[in-house]
Amino acid sequence: MRGCNGRMGQIISGIAADDDSVEIVAGVDITGQGQNAYPVFANLKDCDVEADVVIDFSNASVVQEMIELMETCMQKGLPIVLCTTGLNEEQLYAVNEASKHVAVMRSANMSLGINVLLKLLKEAAGVLAPAGFDIEIVEKHHNQKLDAPSGTALALADSVNDAMDGAYEYVYDRSQVRQKREKKEIGISAVRGGTIVGDHDVIFAGPDEVITFSHRAYSRAVFGKGALEAAKFLAGKPAGMYDMSDVIG
Repeated sequence: MRGCNGRMGQIISGIAADDDSVEIVAGVDITGQGQNAYPVFANLKDCDVEADVVIDFSNASVVQEMIELMETCMQKGLPIVLCTTGLNEEQLYAVNEASKHVAVMRSANMSLGINVLLKLLKEAAGVLAPAGFDIEIVEKHHNQKLDAPSGTALALADSVNDAMDGAYEYVYDRSQVRQKREKKEIGISAVRGGTIVGDHDVIFAGPDEVITFSHRAYSRAVFGKGALEAAKFLAGKPAGMYDMSDVIG
C-alpha cells in the first residue's frame, strides 16, 4: 500500500487487520516504518515483497512520483487501485498508458454506497427526467476541502447525464443571472463547514412530489473499505481500465 502512514493508509491497515480475506504485505511511505506490522519502503521500486495488487492513497501534488509509480507497476506487473485524486493531464496520460499493460482502477469515490447510488441514478433519471422532474445536487464537506463542487458530485451529475445522452448542462451559480430555471440543467451546490466527511443529495423535484437520493459518509472508513474490496476484485485481472462499477457488478 502506497501512502501507508497517512490518514487513509492507517484506516486501511486497521480494516485489513480485521479481514481474513486480505493481507497488507508491505507499505510505501517516505516517512519510514512507523507503527506498521508490515515492512515499509521509501518507494515501490525498492519493495522486494511479492504482492498481488497496489493500493495508492498518496498525494498527487508531486507529479513525477505518480508517473514513476505507474512505470514501476508496469515493470513489476502489478495491478493498482488508484485512490489519489486531482491528477493533472501528464499524470492521467501515465495512468492511461499503464492500463495498457496492467489492470488499473480509478474512481471519483471509493465508497461502495456511492457507487451503488451512481447505478441507481441512471435508472431513476431515465424515468423521472422525461416526466418533467428538475434535478439538483447538493454536496456538503468539511471546511478544509479545497475543491468545489466535489468530484463525487460531478460523478453523480455525470451518471444522470449519461442516462439522458448528455442533454443536460451543469449550473454552479444562480446568483449572477435573474432568470427561470431551464428544463435541461442540473444545479450543483456546495456547502463547506465543520468536519462533515461527505454528504450528497440528488433531488428530483417534479409536480407535487420530490424524490431525494441521499448518501452520508460518517467516517473515512467507507473509502478504505471500498479500496480493499476494489483490491480484492482487481487482483489477477487482465490489463485495462476499471472502475468501482465493475466491483459492484
